[in-house]
Amino acid sequence: MHYPVSSSNKNFRSMPVNLANIPAYRMRKFTELVSLSGHLFDKFLINEALNIIEVAGGSFHLVKCQVGQSADAPSYSELEVGADDREVLDQIIDSLNSLANRNENGAQPDNRTNPTSTTVGTVVNNGTKSSCDLEYTSSVLILGAGRVCQSAAELLASIGSASYRQRHDSHLKVDSEEQGHVQVVVASLYLKDAEETIEGIPNATAVELDVTDHGSLSKCISQVDVVISLLPAIFHVTVANACIELKKHLVTASYVDDQTSKLDEKAKEAGITILGEMGLDPGIDHMMAMKMIDQAHQRKGRIRSFASYCGGLASPAAANNPLAYKFSWNPAGAIRVGRNPALYKSHGEIINVDGDKLYESATRFRIPELPAFALECFANRNSLIYGDVYRISTEASTIFRGTLRYEGFSEIMGTLAKVGLFDTEAQMILKNSERPTFRTFLLKLLKLEKEDSDKASVGEKEIARQLLILGHCTEEGTALRTAKTIIFLGLHEQMQVAASCQSAFDVTCLRMEERMAYSSTEQDMVLLHLEVEVEYPESQHEENHRATLLEFGRIENGKTTTAMGLTVGIPAAIGALLLLENKIKTRGVLRPIEPEVYVPALDILQAQGIRIMEKIE
Repeated sequence: MHYPVSSSNKNFRSMPVNLANIPAYRMRKFTELVSLSGHLFDKFLINEALNIIEVAGGSFHLVKCQVGQSADAPSYSELEVGADDREVLDQIIDSLNSLANRNENGAQPDNRTNPTSTTVGTVVNNGTKSSCDLEYTSSVLILGAGRVCQSAAELLASIGSASYRQRHDSHLKVDSEEQGHVQVVVASLYLKDAEETIEGIPNATAVELDVTDHGSLSKCISQVDVVISLLPAIFHVTVANACIELKKHLVTASYVDDQTSKLDEKAKEAGITILGEMGLDPGIDHMMAMKMIDQAHQRKGRIRSFASYCGGLASPAAANNPLAYKFSWNPAGAIRVGRNPALYKSHGEIINVDGDKLYESATRFRIPELPAFALECFANRNSLIYGDVYRISTEASTIFRGTLRYEGFSEIMGTLAKVGLFDTEAQMILKNSERPTFRTFLLKLLKLEKEDSDKASVGEKEIARQLLILGHCTEEGTALRTAKTIIFLGLHEQMQVAASCQSAFDVTCLRMEERMAYSSTEQDMVLLHLEVEVEYPESQHEENHRATLLEFGRIENGKTTTAMGLTVGIPAAIGALLLLENKIKTRGVLRPIEPEVYVPALDILQAQGIRIMEKIE
């Protein structure tokens, strides 16, 4: 929160407040750590700030004070502000924020000159985070640091704040006055990662933790009320067993696999809930689906067709490469998605798609409410199991779950796969101590013979022609678009292939990670769309239900929060919140497919600004 302070007085003069006139600080029930920076003394802002605290009936303790030594140098202070009433403290904080949001003339903020700012929450102290002395009613441990974790931590840490109450009370029409603060503990194998994740987040603590160390894991879990695991899926069972032993609830955003499902009885005996698939896909898709399906069943309708489509995409402005796609993490997972076999039901017929043919099976797709998006989709693994999960297997003749991409993506990726760029077997040429260049490696894959491959030129037209000769594609347009992609990835360059690359898959992942990453100013996008056809036998009429979630990454104060991080992290945090508030009564292993989960969860999602468009025709 900034406003400009213009200094007409060229000679900086310090006007320190007389601390002797301020009531002595005493321990209060509620406290916040506030940092103030800017021209605090020559503009008498520190006096105004302390006056605000005193008049409101609060008290303060001056933790740190650094005075600027020139007209352009800002001053900095840290105050521990206390009050016996939460509302009084919130009013003080709001007043301090208002002070930082106006200038001496009452003008609008202008960050170009001498900004003054106030920050409420935690400050860095000797390399670790220390949280304020708040009245914590509960605590949550988040395992795994990163973008998804950050969104979850921010939501949980905001619970009990004035801004949280205002947002949720107005949207949910409930009184959240009784909600206390939640202490958030973020644990990572490397402390630095956890510290970076919680930077700027109040009520959050970073710890170093190796989850394979049972003693350390148990100690961390024993000190909290709910655990969120954002670790790779292979660690979930280890964490789940520890949670069962210590009788602590667990939330994950990953699929509920067979190993986790087998823990159902143990979780029930321990009296805990293991809530899985609480992310985007799986997660929000389940909640949207069950809301529509349950509403139809309540009206005695039958589900005739169910289809769900989801894609993590680049925003249109960032879709500026031949694939119109970018990665916010290692591309290996996204590449493997296009190599998985798929199974679904279409008009009563079971369709099997081999993994090697998945890209070829992609079809053009359009969303009526978003006609500007030229999309395509291909099947996402086994859709049939969701007939049982959603309890519609006996009534729906179509059950389909698909992955969305911009149109043209699959034909290029399918051609790259035929070239062999996604093969995971170790390549002899990459085992040599003398590393080949990308160009030499590409020419070998394309079976192009050159006397001196490192010096030989290779361009789009020659690559496209060879793709057609080898039969990797049949249309010239596809060959040219694939050739452009190969050139864009730099696979024709004379640079040596890194020693870490042992397969074509490694080489492709490396180049994609380097060339297809988001810049600091680019946004990603998440698109989730569901279509449900319902028939009502009694009234003999039909309805088409559609629900669409479109979310873009957010850039605030130079800090980017990805849409994927928001739509995975926030649902996980909501799951933890519902367990903290005992709104989920079911024990054992479950998904967010029951009203006790999806009804409040969808409401909180909307309160967090994640909108879902719904339409019935």
